Amino acid sequence: MGKTDLRVIKTEKILNETLLEILKEKSFEEVKVSDICDKALINRSTFYSHFTDKYDLLNSLIKNMKNNLIEELHKNKNVSNSKEYYIELISILLNHLEEKQELYTNIMINNQYSIAINMVYNALTEDITKRIEEDKPSDIPSRIISSFYIGAIFCTVIEWLRDKGKYTKEDIIKYLSKLINDNLK
Repeated sequence: MGKTDLRVIKTEKILNETLLEILKEKSFEEVKVSDICDKALINRSTFYSHFTDKYDLLNSLIKNMKNNLIEELHKNKNVSNSKEYYIELISILLNHLEEKQELYTNIMINNQYSIAINMVYNALTEDITKRIEEDKPSDIPSRIISSFYIGAIFCTVIEWLRDKGKYTKEDIIKYLSKLINDNLK
């Protein structure tokens, strides 16, 4: 059983990497299963024994990316106020995106209507909403606060990815630090 598991893991890894390589050249909508199989040097039957279609492969890739991002966001625990929390969240997110910048640029920026955008947005929503519910600000509904910060952070990060090199990660953190309040209570 161990050998089967390793082969499955290896094949799925190769398919994920191949899809990412192809996304450097084509939009996801243009990619065909045959393109993936040809480039990965595998048979279509092997592809279909692992995934139902190209969307299933993309979902698997996105799920792995989301789990990795959520794991990193969970490191944001030792903060004393809202501002520290958001600045640390932004720093973690930018570090994560910078380490995988080519991947995120290919998936989020070069492919419109990307489910990767939803993945990052949902991971941020989960983390921010949890934090807001723990803090319980007195007069502003949690949903409004969450939407405000998610929108600001998310749109800023997308701009940072689009304008590769225009602003450093440190610049973005410095600018957002000036815009974020210390406490919401």
